[in-house]
Amino acid sequence: MPSLRHTIADDLRGQIFTGRLKAGERLPSEPRLAADYKVSTPTLRNALSLLQAEGLIEKIHGKGNFVRHPLRRLTYTGGRLTPDADLHVTIRTTHLRARGDLIPLLKVPSRTPLTEFLYLTHQGQRPHSLARIYVPRDLGSAQLLWRRSGVEESRDKISARRPTPEEASTLRISSTLAVLSITRVSTDTTGRVVEAALLVLPSDRAEALFVTHNTANARGQYG
Repeated sequence: MPSLRHTIADDLRGQIFTGRLKAGERLPSEPRLAADYKVSTPTLRNALSLLQAEGLIEKIHGKGNFVRHPLRRLTYTGGRLTPDADLHVTIRTTHLRARGDLIPLLKVPSRTPLTEFLYLTHQGQRPHSLARIYVPRDLGSAQLLWRRSGVEESRDKISARRPTPEEASTLRISSTLAVLSITRVSTDTTGRVVEAALLVLPSDRAEALFVTHNTANARGQYG
């Protein structure tokens, strides 16, 4: 038998899918919804958290719960995001020194001068994805990874996790919504790390596409 929170979530989900609750519409207050469903406020909030995790509603502090506008999904293919004309990016550049996890990631001594590029992608006014790119400052920080010459190899490590509080706030997502975390490290012909990119893609609007190409060596190995 479904729990009360799942029953409530199913009902609200149905109202969203059928258009009774429209994108951008504010839901009744939590006390009002709790009274309508004859449940406690904590139970009602648990139901709403299910819909928040699915990306169907969002809670805006001081304003209430709103039905979210559908977001276009981003596809991460061949090591980069597929361009999309409907998305726009804001960029912030910061000079800093290597610390914490950046030291082993970039394989540099502590306090090595770095440049951080913060990329925040939007669809309309809504945040869509977040990327932090770190480049040793002596390499010239004005170039972007896909325009940089001398990149011999790039490796991506992809995992799913909960967002940090800063990521949840920046992307305006629930702390319970999983994100696709991609760490990309690029090296030159000498094996030196020339760039490290940390991408955060909310799971309700992103997907990764992996393409495997057969080579003569691979066919020979398995043939």
